[in-house]
Amino acid sequence: MRRETAYKLAGRHHDRPVPGADIHKQREIRFKPLPPGQMERAWRALRLLKDLHIERTADPLCVVVRYSVLDYSLETLEDALREAGFALENSLYVRLVRAIVYFSEETQRHNLLSPERLIKQSNEVYIQAWNHHAHGDHDDTPPELREYK
Repeated sequence: MRRETAYKLAGRHHDRPVPGADIHKQREIRFKPLPPGQMERAWRALRLLKDLHIERTADPLCVVVRYSVLDYSLETLEDALREAGFALENSLYVRLVRAIVYFSEETQRHNLLSPERLIKQSNEVYIQAWNHHAHGDHDDTPPELREYK
C-alpha cells in the first residue's frame, strides 16, 4: 500500500503549520568591525526582503532578524550576506551557536514540510483497507444457494 493511500485511509489532515510548532524565529546576525559602513549596507539589503523584520540593537555590529522558518533560515540569510561581500563575526562561540541554529532550523523545516507519520493510529489504515476491499468473509451468493441440501 502506498504511503499516500495509508494516510488518506487513516483520515490524516496535513494542515500546516502545526499549532505550537514555533515557526517564527528571532536571531542575531553579528558583523566584524571592518570594513567600515557594512552595517548600513546590510541594513538596507535585509530591509528589502519580504516577511523579514529587522531591528537594530545596542551593539553597533549586530542586528536582530525575525522570520518564519518556512520562508527563511539563518543559514540562507548569512550565506547571502557573505556572497554579497559582508564580513560576519567568526569567533568560536558564534560558530558553535551558528551550527546549532542551522541544524535545528533545517530539522524543523524538514519536519514541517514532510507528511505526518502514522504512529498511534496505524491500525486504522488496515481496518479501513479491509473494509474497502473484497475479501474471503464476504460472499454475494444468497444464503439459500450457499447451503447444500
